[in-house]
Amino acid sequence: MKKEYDFSKGKRGAVIKQKGKSRITIYIDDEVLEDFRSRGDNEGKGYQTMINEALREYLGKSEHSLDENTLRRVIREELKKAG
Repeated sequence: MKKEYDFSKGKRGAVIKQKGKSRITIYIDDEVLEDFRSRGDNEGKGYQTMINEALREYLGKSEHSLDENTLRRVIREELKKAG
């Protein structure tokens, strides 16, 4: 290690800045958040990624097209909820 380091050109903030993403704070209902966390655990995905995907889909900017398997899964989930 050096005895002294020169931080005169140092900058505050994240070491590696995320491109195309922003850190925000929002309030989400506890049950909604818990559902995303549970689904994320079941699918092996992060819940924040799933929330982002859901928002993209809602805005019509989804990168994934709706395929037959997804449609069948959604219909099964909705029918199960309906009883």
